[in-house]
Amino acid sequence: MIWKIFYNIIVIPCLWVGFHIYGLINRKAARALRARRDLLEQFQVKMNGLKAGSKRIWFHSSSMGEFEQAKPIISELKKRQPEVQIIVSFFSPSGYEHSLSYKLADVITYIPFDSRSNARKFIELMKPSIVVLMRYDIWPNHLWVLNSLGIPTIIANATLREKLYRNIPGIRQFIRSLYNSLNCILTVSENDRMVFDRFHLTRPTLEVIGDTRYDQVWKRSAESRIRKLVDPKILVGKKVVVVGSSWKEDEAELIPALFRLFAEISALLVIVVPHEPTEENLEYLEKEFNGKVSNIRFSLMHEYNSEKVILVDSVGILMALYQYGHIAYVGGSFNNGIHNVLEPASYGIPIIFGPKYFNSQEAISIVQVKIGFSGSNSDELYQHIKQFLINDILRKECGDRAIEFVRKNTGATERVLSYLEKIS
Repeated sequence: MIWKIFYNIIVIPCLWVGFHIYGLINRKAARALRARRDLLEQFQVKMNGLKAGSKRIWFHSSSMGEFEQAKPIISELKKRQPEVQIIVSFFSPSGYEHSLSYKLADVITYIPFDSRSNARKFIELMKPSIVVLMRYDIWPNHLWVLNSLGIPTIIANATLREKLYRNIPGIRQFIRSLYNSLNCILTVSENDRMVFDRFHLTRPTLEVIGDTRYDQVWKRSAESRIRKLVDPKILVGKKVVVVGSSWKEDEAELIPALFRLFAEISALLVIVVPHEPTEENLEYLEKEFNGKVSNIRFSLMHEYNSEKVILVDSVGILMALYQYGHIAYVGGSFNNGIHNVLEPASYGIPIIFGPKYFNSQEAISIVQVKIGFSGSNSDELYQHIKQFLINDILRKECGDRAIEFVRKNTGATERVLSYLEKIS
């Protein structure tokens, strides 16, 4: 009880003020605040449009990355139970805005600000049969309301960074009280299960099920192979490096390494997919390459004339482009943290990235099994990329390990569904 009082009297007002202050200086936060105006009224209209009495499952994700883990579960659910109603909610604008066209969800919404009244009204309007929270995004008042109403609630693909709470007095007891409101915690790994176990939880079942993201990537890679985005004649005799989700910090180290490689390997073709393909970023890249290496935008590929660099000015095609790569460079790793490394791994190619990859358990794992290789500067990136461009046997061995790594980690979706069937 003391935790609920502290959270609602102290934490919630501070969060409310903090979010609004942050919204004054951050566009993303401002979008999230604007979107939550009249949110419950809009949500009521959406829910009124659904057939009453049907089974409803609520999936909540913080953002797009977590929702990718929910997608294979939702897809299989809809195949097995076409009548089930799927409610999808997000905390962040990036997840919400990029998922508005997702066809398997009956309702897509933001989760409201975590006050007691908001949480109760939101859940009473929804009337979920089961709730599936993805990875780590749990909001106390929503969780307490679900618990009080007896609605089965699980967290899938669960992870918990114990060190974040290790030295904060009283916080472990608060975390323990939150997770004790759940029915089940389905963890990614045995190590994750052990971390939860150290909180001495008494209510939820703890099970290791793996990461459903592997199932999603495996499925998407098969689907993406059908998409023919680049004329095969262009690729004949080429060694292709696909640069995915690059930031300027990545490009500052990678582009000098590419210049060295262009000078040594005449058949080199580089496809660059900036994290944000805005006109400003595309012009920056063109300026970096112009006068040194010929380049062309992807939207002008009908005019292709042996250019060495293709600058992708479209969105939503990165995964399909990895199929053309002999090697992938995954961006974000000279910025705030690496992006998705499983996508190129599913195509069986070596993966290169910068030093900031410890935000991703998948990146840590592929380094351990020698599928992924980190470079801390331009020279190290050059060395990593070159070894796989000039040694076909080494590249194939690495690629075979990559495909096997993704394949052997699939199956988590079926394990989640088995649990949902038990409690439905």
